[in-house]
Amino acid sequence: MNRLLDLARLGLSALPSPLPRRQRRLAGRHSLVDGIPFELPVDSVDTPALMAGFPVDRRAVARLLPGDELHPVTLPGGKGLLVITVVDYQRTDIGRYIEFSIALACTHGPRPAPPLLPGLLRGAFRTGQYVVDLPVSSEISVRGGKGIWGMPKHQASLDFKVSDTAVSSQYEVDGRLGMYIEVERPPATALPVKAAAVNYCAFRGLLMKSTVYLDGAADVAVGRRARARLVLGDLPQVAPLHDLAIADDPVFTLFLPSAQGVLDDHFECWFLTSGEPGRTFGEGLDSVVGLGLGQEWPAPPRLDVGAHP
Repeated sequence: MNRLLDLARLGLSALPSPLPRRQRRLAGRHSLVDGIPFELPVDSVDTPALMAGFPVDRRAVARLLPGDELHPVTLPGGKGLLVITVVDYQRTDIGRYIEFSIALACTHGPRPAPPLLPGLLRGAFRTGQYVVDLPVSSEISVRGGKGIWGMPKHQASLDFKVSDTAVSSQYEVDGRLGMYIEVERPPATALPVKAAAVNYCAFRGLLMKSTVYLDGAADVAVGRRARARLVLGDLPQVAPLHDLAIADDPVFTLFLPSAQGVLDDHFECWFLTSGEPGRTFGEGLDSVVGLGLGQEWPAPPRLDVGAHP
């Protein structure tokens, strides 16, 4: 059970303090970055979220990771891990929006890490997740998330539904399905979470590392108690996922009924390298040129995926 709980926390690094001292020191100060006004820290409150992790083909994961210094996390049995996280940001500096993260658990360094250790020694192996796709509800979220932190955001039709028995989210663009995820609500474990989630993203040929600090109480299910349904669509953004051989049953599921989060304004980046000249990774700077500050959402998803097993 303890090993499975470690898997449930992949991408999360335990901290002595939930927030860096610098963030606390600058609280209440203002920034205007790329035309977007922020009051530090860049935070969210009253935020529900779901998460599910699915075993996948580790060699296929390795082929999707850019450059030479990101490596798949290896689960028992030699599998990699696909992590789906959907966050319903209720209150932020840029308004309310939904974010649907599709990511692969990874480490960062010159060589792959042994199995299980990245979940236990997250700092030593720089454990996190490589974000493959990150649709969001609003234009301003795309402009900030991609233009500042290098995240692969784009606007899409999203929803976030909570019932007494399940939590679900659907991602569409122009009536085409990206992904549907439904998580059976785990038992009310109220596991305290004060942690840092590390995201790696490719943008402009750079590997961008950003950190989100979380504070909340999570209901968690692991192993056979974890139940979820994932439906993968045919959008180009999710096409690479079809080669992952995604397992039907998740390793873990998680539901945060309400949480607080801070996106650190400090981030790191490195050149992404290749053995062949002329190759680049991620979208270019032109993908954010001309974006505005709109907080309007597209129409909600239309496809009736959730009703059909």
